[in-house]
This record gives sequence, C-alpha cells and structure tokens, in this order.
Amino acid sequence: MRILLVDDHALFRAGIASLLAGQRDIEVVGQAEDGQGAVEAARRLRPDLVLMDLHMPGMGGIEATRRIRAELPEVKVVILTVSDQDRDLFEAIRGGAHGYLLKNLEPEELFDYLKGVSQGEAPISGRMAARLMEEFAARSERPREADTDPLGELTAREREVLRLVAAGASNREIATALTLSENTVKNHIRNILEKLHLENRVQAAAYALKAGLHQG
Repeated sequence: MRILLVDDHALFRAGIASLLAGQRDIEVVGQAEDGQGAVEAARRLRPDLVLMDLHMPGMGGIEATRRIRAELPEVKVVILTVSDQDRDLFEAIRGGAHGYLLKNLEPEELFDYLKGVSQGEAPISGRMAARLMEEFAARSERPREADTDPLGELTAREREVLRLVAAGASNREIATALTLSENTVKNHIRNILEKLHLENRVQAAAYALKAGLHQG
C-alpha cells in the first residue's frame, strides 16, 4: 500500500513515517504539510491511501479530501486527527473520506486499520461509530415519513451484500461468503450506493446498521 502522509506537524509526520517504515507491504511515498500540498502530491504520486489531518494552515483536510476524491476517485482518504467533534466527523464523511481515526490510537491499531483498508474495509475509531450512526438517523427516518423505503429498491443479493458490509466484511470475504467474484461484489456495492443515495462504504455501513439490516 502506497501512502501519502498529510499533517502540518513535521515531527508527527516523521514519527508516523518511521512507524510505517517497519511494516511489510506499506510504503510512505510522500508527505505534505497542508491541504493544497496534499492535492498536488496526490496528483503527482497517485497513492493508494492518503492519511489526512483535518486542521491545517491554508486549505484544511476536509476541502483537500473533497478535491482528491473528485479528481482521483480511486485514491482512498482516511482522516487521522485529534478532533473528536461531531461536525468534523460528519463533514469528513460527506466529503468522501473512507475512514476517521483519532491520533490517540495505538500503533498496532493503526497497522490493523490500514491493512483493513487494503481489504476494502472502512476504518473508524470505535468512539466515533455511534455518532456516525446518529448522523444517519434522520436519513433513515425520512423514507418512513414519505412511506417509501430505499432498502426496498435493493435486490435480495444487494441486501445480503449490504448486511455483510455492515458486519465489516471485506470485498474478498463477501465474495467468498456469497460465492461471487470480487468484481461482482464491487458492482453490487456501486448499485447499493446509487440506490440509497450514499457516497461511500462508510455511509452504507452506517445506513445498514441504523436500519438493523445487520441483524437479519
């Protein structure tokens, strides 16, 4: 996994780079100290993943995430921040972030989260997960008020795929469980996002958990 580190504190970047240097299958290909630098570096380096701080001088992490995701949709962005504020979490996910991690996690937790990203998982620090569920509460209530249910638009197979996404399964694990190819799983997930008017896998998992689909 080729990673771009973005943080305005050089010492922190150096520390993360040092930790990741000892991990097999992970390579830090570049660093940036602000959002503008992150966008430019992402264009040049085409990393697999950007570890993005939020609050930086000039362009912040949320705007940088939006720009990177719009221009380079194949590049995943995971927020790594000290902020546990609801507004930052929600704006980051709306901006297209694939995950949201707090900087107080242990090194081994970070390594595990990064490995999960490579398997199609969406990392989010546990303490933030409940807040994400609440953010989509209104989204799940509106269909009932309108007497329509977007989940009803999903095929039986798409509902099963969504249930496994909510359970934290990677695309490979979903493919194995349902005897499908990984490409077919990716197509199902793309259709699910379109039908539910969601932007990414994190939002899909949150939607399914709030709707109780993971229990079915």
